Amino acid sequence: MNELKQTIKDMVVAGKGILAADESVSTAAKRLASINVESTEETRRQYRNLILTASGIERYLCGVILYEETLKQKTDAGVLFPKHLSNIGVVPGIKVDQGLVDIDNGEQCTKGLDVLGNRLEEYKKSGCRFAKWRAVYSISEKTPSTAIIQRNSEDLAKYAKICQEHGIVPIVEPEVLIDGAHSIGKCQEVTEKVLKAVFDSLKKGNIAVDLSILKPSMVLSGKQAGNRAGVQEVARRTIETLKKTIPSELPSINFLSGGQSPEEATAHLNAMHTLYRNLPWYVSFSYARALQEPALKAWKGKAENLEAGQKAFLRRAKLNSLASMGRYSEDMEKEA
Repeated sequence: MNELKQTIKDMVVAGKGILAADESVSTAAKRLASINVESTEETRRQYRNLILTASGIERYLCGVILYEETLKQKTDAGVLFPKHLSNIGVVPGIKVDQGLVDIDNGEQCTKGLDVLGNRLEEYKKSGCRFAKWRAVYSISEKTPSTAIIQRNSEDLAKYAKICQEHGIVPIVEPEVLIDGAHSIGKCQEVTEKVLKAVFDSLKKGNIAVDLSILKPSMVLSGKQAGNRAGVQEVARRTIETLKKTIPSELPSINFLSGGQSPEEATAHLNAMHTLYRNLPWYVSFSYARALQEPALKAWKGKAENLEAGQKAFLRRAKLNSLASMGRYSEDMEKEA
């Protein structure tokens, strides 16, 4: 229990968030393809090195979610990535779900509960102190079904229980997908149902909510919706949904970016803090692409662009750090 408390203490720090650098091999390949770089074990290592060795990331990040492959890879200086992160005061974590399985109605459930305890022991030896498990919910006329909401909630609770039994803080990630033409009202309705089911299952499973972290999606209009909601409405509907569903003892909510542009994800987080003061939980970010995309574009896979790529990453991380305290403004996007 003490190690869980220490991890929470190290990961709930004003002005800091969590970087999701847990792209699978196939997702990392898509990221690299976007800058015309072939995906190999070495180019993926270089990609991780670009982000994780940027000088000063510890000012803006309290934790990094890693992918299994990255645990055994090293920085350009020859230090294992989890060790490097620990050395600079950033908590290493690990994505433990093993992807999605298609079931009825085009819905998906998450696999990876088998021998999770054994895997956690190995990850712990590598220096990981927290884990992440993602469940997804699509919005359509028939989805998400009551069955998938229930199944995902129960699996998230089982995962969280196993993590806490092994001294690992669980990040619970129920993602309501942005794909579709649904209204923001529909997304709010679905998100409320999903979060209520998740916390009902956590309570039923005797999970210590005060030693867990939530990584939810924001309440957004569908990506293909004609008249998408603006920044203030997204912030208001998201926080109102959280207030209805999330117990106050949860220490931290770290949003995923989920298809938002880097600028949108930052603006939405900032608006939550300008509209609402004294929230019962710490509210910050756990972005992947929304943090990394500018760095990738500046780097282009070339050694001579390493510094430019790292500078772009640090800039984006700083803007999100400011947003997590309600101190970001759109004008900052124009500054060099």
